[in-house]
Amino acid sequence: MAERQTEQTGNYIGIDTWPDARILGALLDSQERAIAAVRQAAPSISRAATILAERLAAGGRLAYAGAGTSIRVAVQDGSELPATFGMPESKILYFIAGGRAAMFDTLADAEDDETDGAAQADDLTAGDTLITVAASGSTPFTNAAARRARERGAFVIAVVNNPGSKLAANADLEILLPSGAEVIAGSTRLAAGTAQKAALNLLSTLTHIKLGAVHDGLMVNVETGNIKLCRRAAGIIATIAGVDETRAAHALETAQGQVKPAVLLCAGAKDIAAAQRLLATADGNLRLAMSRVRDT
Repeated sequence: MAERQTEQTGNYIGIDTWPDARILGALLDSQERAIAAVRQAAPSISRAATILAERLAAGGRLAYAGAGTSIRVAVQDGSELPATFGMPESKILYFIAGGRAAMFDTLADAEDDETDGAAQADDLTAGDTLITVAASGSTPFTNAAARRARERGAFVIAVVNNPGSKLAANADLEILLPSGAEVIAGSTRLAAGTAQKAALNLLSTLTHIKLGAVHDGLMVNVETGNIKLCRRAAGIIATIAGVDETRAAHALETAQGQVKPAVLLCAGAKDIAAAQRLLATADGNLRLAMSRVRDT
């Protein structure tokens, strides 16, 4: 494997003696390099989103695997998909080195457990997609999960910060984020973590745009689990359908909290059944369904 860029020592001799402004400037510079690395990886993120969207649309599940900072970043991404994009929680899996306790406690040796990595990935099937995340690309747990996932027929995406990694070799598609040396050597919670968070955010968001969860920059699959979210949903309906929020709120209630059929009711669908049929024939694409309202 090539030398780990994330382990290299940068030009930060004496940083502990610098004034605050200089320290923060160095940290901010490293964060900017991290985002630049994500921009460089945009073509790979686009390819990954296309594949992931197709596999999710076909009924597959999404899994994340990793250790330490990497899996914490990944869990943050995955845990927000149900509320934001309406993705069923049953469709999201997490393979965490050390288990859920490791999300809060430092269980450093868990990342070396290849047996556990393989065992956790045993749940995958050929229709599933596994996103593996590791700054170094050498984490034994994560590599074992990737290998087992491919044995099970799942599609594996590797999100790594070092070129020429084992994890990339064990994956079907690599998203390389060359964020470079950390200000604090090897502390990949810094630039590498920022790059991972941004890349996963872009990947999951683009995927769900492709799946029809976004319309004109609005979350049309948003869950309406509390008063704030119901108000947000009513505002989304009002904006898209061009009606007032009172009518939008009534349509949302009729649609049992689902934004898309509520929009179609406001746009002219004769009843909730007709709205649901429109969505079904449009594969959930609200824009296409709206174009067909007048035909119902």
